[in-house]
Amino acid sequence: MRNHPSNLLACTVLILTASLSAQQPAAPKHQDTEVYEPVPPIVTPGVTDAAPPSDAIVLFDGKNLDQWVSTKDKSPAKWTVADDILTVSKAPGTGNIETKKTFKNYQLHIEWRIPENITGTDQARGNSGVFLASTGPGDDGYELQILDSYNNKTYVNGQAGSIYKQGIPLANPNRKPGEWQTYNVIWNAPTFNSDGTLKTPAYVTVVFNGVLVQNHFELKGQTLYVGQPFYKPYDTAPIKLQAHGDKSEPISFRNIWVRELK
Repeated sequence: MRNHPSNLLACTVLILTASLSAQQPAAPKHQDTEVYEPVPPIVTPGVTDAAPPSDAIVLFDGKNLDQWVSTKDKSPAKWTVADDILTVSKAPGTGNIETKKTFKNYQLHIEWRIPENITGTDQARGNSGVFLASTGPGDDGYELQILDSYNNKTYVNGQAGSIYKQGIPLANPNRKPGEWQTYNVIWNAPTFNSDGTLKTPAYVTVVFNGVLVQNHFELKGQTLYVGQPFYKPYDTAPIKLQAHGDKSEPISFRNIWVRELK
């Protein structure tokens, strides 16, 4: 029996459609960039006390938020200040805050605390972050993760001390929820050629509760929740603290200071 031309056309369309569908890449998912091994060894941190040195710019001394603005619209920051502690506000529309001043290369000291009564698991357990260069309200920037990683399993490039979705920490020195944690950070910003192409990548060193967790780690670009990292040209940028927006109890901060590295 001869094939009717319309049947041949229908078969051809089906073959072409199947071929095109096979060539289409799958839509990216956040799970694509989550890594669960190797799990960093647990290290018990020592007790430290870090007062700002004489040449430091004090970003939060327990008194006010004069050095900070809302990331969304640059209005005065609206997080809560009480008892020398800065706490993420859960009020609607409050959002992330960032420094008024912008920075390039620097040394940063910041202390943070997960509430003792924290609930939830995985990434919904005190999620926040220090964005070492916040390049714009719509950009992910470069994030050092904050999370309760004390007996809390999650993807290891998303636990506390990680450069989010890129740098797995060399160790897990987390203290229990309710205890203060400390980050000491050396940030070497990326540099760019006049045409916007990357000249040198960003590098970061992080000491977490006195334990080295990032050793001059080379970043591949901005730290994205979904997709692969890339670099976007910038000169200087504020430091941003994240209001994650989950249902975890609010994260607190204290004793924040920075030293510019010329």
